[in-house]
Amino acid sequence: MSSQVKRQQIAFYAADGTPMGYRSSESAQRLLALDLVSPAYGRKGHLKAIFAKKADGSSAVENTAHGGTRYWFRERLESGPLAWKLKKLGKGDELRPIFLQVVADCMTSS
Repeated sequence: MSSQVKRQQIAFYAADGTPMGYRSSESAQRLLALDLVSPAYGRKGHLKAIFAKKADGSSAVENTAHGGTRYWFRERLESGPLAWKLKKLGKGDELRPIFLQVVADCMTSS
């Protein structure tokens, strides 16, 4: 009984993030060696995807994640230790109707 080895497929994306299919691991390594694509690695260091370079030749993959808005911060309590505190996103219940509308819109079936 022969064991068939499953070939690893690497996702291939255009520079704008549009999926373009899959490439074999060997093909992805060749494209990387020719510097035609930018790699995207998983948290354990395995190659997960490749992105075509932008028209100007720059990488389509950002090196750092976008920071965004922080909704929490560390606050020193009067008793001494640090604790996490959530940032207020509105005064009183001014955001409640907006939140409830979003929830209602998500629950309606199309």
